[in-house]
Formats: sequence, C-alpha cells, structure tokens
Amino acid sequence: MAKISLTLIQTFYQVARHGSFSGAARELNLSYQSAANHVRRLEQILNGKLIDSEQGAKRIALTPRGRALYSLLHPELDIMLERLTKLIENQRSALRVGMPQAIFFYLFPKVLTRFREEFPDMEFAVYERDTVLAELVKNGSLDVCISERFFGDPVVPQRLLGSYRLSLVYPRSWGAAPAPADVPLWAQGRPFITYEPGQTLRNLAVDFLGRHGATVLPSISTSGSSSVKRCVEEGLGFSIIPSWCVSPEDEVISSLRLENLPEVRVYFGTAGFLQKHPMVQRLYEDCQRELVGPVLDPPRGGDGNI
Repeated sequence: MAKISLTLIQTFYQVARHGSFSGAARELNLSYQSAANHVRRLEQILNGKLIDSEQGAKRIALTPRGRALYSLLHPELDIMLERLTKLIENQRSALRVGMPQAIFFYLFPKVLTRFREEFPDMEFAVYERDTVLAELVKNGSLDVCISERFFGDPVVPQRLLGSYRLSLVYPRSWGAAPAPADVPLWAQGRPFITYEPGQTLRNLAVDFLGRHGATVLPSISTSGSSSVKRCVEEGLGFSIIPSWCVSPEDEVISSLRLENLPEVRVYFGTAGFLQKHPMVQRLYEDCQRELVGPVLDPPRGGDGNI
C-alpha cells in the first residue's frame, strides 16, 4: 500500500466534517478541485470508496467505510494537530499537567523530584484546575490530568491511581470532636468553609452535611485545600478536606478522619494517543511510586486501569 500522507487524511476529515468539498477547501485554503483530488487519491490508496457525491451536488454523503474512518479520526485528529501547532510554536520540550491545587501543593513535589531526575531539561507546566481538566486535554491545552473525577470519555482514558479519605477539621478551641456519625448535627449553626461551587470535594461535603434534610450554607468558599485549611487555622469555621492535608504538627486545629464518607478516588488521565509516550508513562510510574502506599490507598483487585 502506498504511504498515506497527513494532507490526504486532513482533507478527507474536513470534507466529512463540513459535508462538502467547498467547506473543506475554505477551511484548508485549497481549491475545490484540490480537495476533491486529495479524497480521490486517498480512496485509491485505501482501495475503497469513502464519499458519494453527484456531479454538481453541494453536499456529499459518506459511505459506510467513510463513516468508519471519520469516526476513527474524530476528535483525535483535532487534538493531534493542536498539539503539533503548540509544539512548533514552542520548541522547548514541555509536559503540561493539570490537577487540583491541593494535590499539587501537598503531594506532587516528591513526584516532581523523581520525574526531573530523568528529564532535567524539560519544562513541567502545571495548571491547577478541578472542573475543566477533561476539556483542556481534549482541546490540546493539557497532556495529562490528575483528577478526582472519572470522566467516562474514551478520548481521555484514565487509570485509577488509588483513593483517600476525608477528615473534618475545625479550630482546636472548639473542644472535643463529635462522633463521625454526629458530624452533620454538630455542624448545624457553625460556619462552614469549603471549595468553590462545582468542585468534587465541595459536593461530597455538602451531601454529607445535608443528610436528613439539613440546609448547608457555606460561609466561605475558596479554590483549594491549602486556602480552606488556612481559614480554619484562623478560626473562621470548620471544613472537610483530604486527610493528607492534616499534619501532626498542626497546633491550632483538630481533625477527625471520616471513615463513614465515601473514599475519594484519584485518576491519572491523558490524551489517548499519548498513553505510551515515554514521558507520560514515566510520570504515571512516578505517581504510583510516590503516592500509592505513602498517601493513597492502592486500587482494589486490579492494576488500576479503567
């Protein structure tokens, strides 16, 4: 079989996407005839018809084989082209990783130390996000995401790293901790500090505190666990945060591990075509070494693949 060029694939993709040769020609800055010729050449190489079009018709129709090829390419081709553009714009090697602020602040320095032993000259760009990580990977802005959300998106495959528990934290001056089951009742009337709307940990805490129909009205919301914990240290209220944010050295706050709350899972995700990239695979392995066991409970019954 003759070698298939990216030009032919890109032209077919745009013809299928726009439903016309003219739309693809405008998108790619080609002539109408060039777009048609590219598709015909691809059909010759693949020895099969991809597009049905009548003479003079403005719209095209995909054959079953054409639909299968388009489904294979979409949306991975857009992501790959976007990454290629960014790579050309910035020739310095970089790995762009997104994760919640708390995971980076509390957990990731040890991972970075190990990772940079192998890639000392590479830029490691971190985006501290929670709610938009999947979209950032899909549009080419991120290479990897570490998240407490399972996206269920085949374009951003995820592997389960492990899980952790949450803890109640409150000013030590408030006295003894309640029993875990009594926390929702204990919390009523006390100022509640939590994360911004939409964040995973806020949702879990609000669901727990709102059991039995209680109304949960946060007094302060902020972007990450370090900020939430700082507010608690200043005596502004209580919160529910990851247990690994709490240290024996914390002198002004008390904590209670909440085993009665669901465990929070942590996933490692990336664009599908980058799964076997050596830098991405090394980062995944470093996350396993530094986080699973020391911080995260390991996945149960498997290697963590979703």
